[in-house]
Amino acid sequence: MKWALLSVWDKTGIVGLAQELTKKKYSIMSSGGTGKTLADAGIKFTEVSSYTGFPEMMDGRVKTLHPKVHGGLLGRRHVDDLVMAKHGINRIDLLVVNLYPFETMAGRHMSLESLVEFIDVGGPAMIRAAAKNFKNVTVVVDPSDYPELIKAIEGDDISPGQRLAFAKKAFARTAAYDGAISNYLFSLEKSFPTTFTVQFSHGRTLRYGENPHQQAAVYGSTGIAGSEPVQGRQMSYNNYLDVNAGVGLLREFEDTAAVIIKHTNPCGVALGTDLYEAYVNAREVDPVSAYGSVVCLNREINKHVAEEIAGTFVEVLVAPSFSEEALGIFKTKENMRVMVLPERAETQEIRSIDGGVLIQKTPPYQEHWEVITDRDPTPDELRAAQLAWKVCKHAKSNTIVFADGKRILGIGAGQMSRVDSARIAVEKSRTSLKGSVVASDAFLPFADTLEVAAEAGATALIQPGGSIRDKEVIEAANRLHMAMIFTGVRYFRH
Repeated sequence: MKWALLSVWDKTGIVGLAQELTKKKYSIMSSGGTGKTLADAGIKFTEVSSYTGFPEMMDGRVKTLHPKVHGGLLGRRHVDDLVMAKHGINRIDLLVVNLYPFETMAGRHMSLESLVEFIDVGGPAMIRAAAKNFKNVTVVVDPSDYPELIKAIEGDDISPGQRLAFAKKAFARTAAYDGAISNYLFSLEKSFPTTFTVQFSHGRTLRYGENPHQQAAVYGSTGIAGSEPVQGRQMSYNNYLDVNAGVGLLREFEDTAAVIIKHTNPCGVALGTDLYEAYVNAREVDPVSAYGSVVCLNREINKHVAEEIAGTFVEVLVAPSFSEEALGIFKTKENMRVMVLPERAETQEIRSIDGGVLIQKTPPYQEHWEVITDRDPTPDELRAAQLAWKVCKHAKSNTIVFADGKRILGIGAGQMSRVDSARIAVEKSRTSLKGSVVASDAFLPFADTLEVAAEAGATALIQPGGSIRDKEVIEAANRLHMAMIFTGVRYFRH
């Protein structure tokens, strides 16, 4: 006789699974809420307390923590048979468990006294016992695996390879569960835990890393990390980095917008009355860099826009949706990855360094824009400043961005000297900068950057402020009749 122990918080699919187990002559053991669900469905089972001879107690805190349960999970076939028989321990062949939802409840701002009741003890103990004994016991912790389990028991039973695969998933689940509890308890005392535990699932191996001699994989089941193309080639390591950069900037805009990314930096950004206008204007900011770029758009792509995009080599195209005609056009571009814009997934920023990681999070904050020159910006200059400032946040430091009210006109990014970034932005501009607004991601240490911008035709500048030479820069702006805004917030991006 085969025994299955079912003990789940999430009851999804448990009745159907129990019915299939009954058909295959499994004897079912259960308790608590799971037992009630089975009883309501007319499924016969043995109460855990009846099997152990020990009552459930302490409001359910103690029910499966018993040698007859753990002996049944840990007992080795043909090794521990005699001792199991001596103590009346049945072999448990299948364990189906999912845990109290600590992660979910931790996000509901409960008191610690209430939250600790959602720390599962018996569940993880059983899971670890069964997973350790995977040669003899199958452990399933995810309702999405029930169809595979049912198929296995309907056929030639569960293979050793399947049991090992389920055990791997089980250990990953208990590791993530304990990590979530540890992180939460540490966070009660400080913003960052002394020991930080993180786990990402859905790992997929990539063809290579940043370069062909490097190995790489992507992990994650949500957001950009969990996204894959709806058509086109497999995403690469660099593709994911560029899409992450592009989508981060795209989410700054509610108006129709196009963002073009090359090597994680924006090389073209524009707003438009429609998507076609926005895309064409963004591409024309720097058409040379737009070749082989990542294009991110925030409206559905129709046939007209698709035909325009197809005329340029694009590595990855991201948009909320695509018309059937657009997808038909893109099918002819086998090397272009087409990806649906994912929902935002809030995560901390984690970057590896030699021997460890850096972790960064951005709490809610407020910019305080202040005009600090004799002249106020005009409405047109203010609109251009808003656009330039949004782009500035998402380009590598040192960053200088020229813009008008609808598009970026020139970008200089990633330079060791801010004035060099300004000169590059002027040089790369393909149109007049007369009447433009320039943004700097950090304060101007000298007036030279402002002077380069003014000479190119800029009439206003936006920057965080905070330099010991702010007074000199303000005096230079007034002398050049430029409007200047301080935001009070710096946007270094390394």
